Amino acid sequence: MVRRKSYKRNLGDILKIDLGENFHSYCHTLGDASYAFYEGRFDEDQKIDQIIHLPILFKIAVMDYAVKFGRWAIVGNSPLTESLAHLPARFIQDKIDKRQFRIYENGEMRRATRDECIGLECAAVWDPEHVEDRLRDHFAGRENKWVKSLEMTSWLLSE
Repeated sequence: MVRRKSYKRNLGDILKIDLGENFHSYCHTLGDASYAFYEGRFDEDQKIDQIIHLPILFKIAVMDYAVKFGRWAIVGNSPLTESLAHLPARFIQDKIDKRQFRIYENGEMRRATRDECIGLECAAVWDPEHVEDRLRDHFAGRENKWVKSLEMTSWLLSE
């Protein structure tokens, strides 16, 4: 039995994400299983001090095997700034009664109205492969099917 090397997820780690076709992107390891994904698709390695000044595309939670099994390579570490460490509010829509909503923010959950949830990302833990698709689609200017699948039920938005 071949044993894979296992890596530990550390706050502040900078990770390199292979996007295929010799391109890659970067993200920053945050708290609460979350990562901040940087704007930029590169064909050459970037320095940490350049990466951390790129704009943030989005912050989402990702399954830990992205790091644990080395799918996303750790290329450095940089302390989190206050704005980077702040995780955005996310919505949760009840699976049975789709008119019921909650907002998850700062480790707390509260009831919410539909209107409060509009524009928020769904509280979900993404597979790394789906994040890679999302990044490729972003850089290609395409809608992403995974983002679309996590949107609030569209008929509720038109009521």
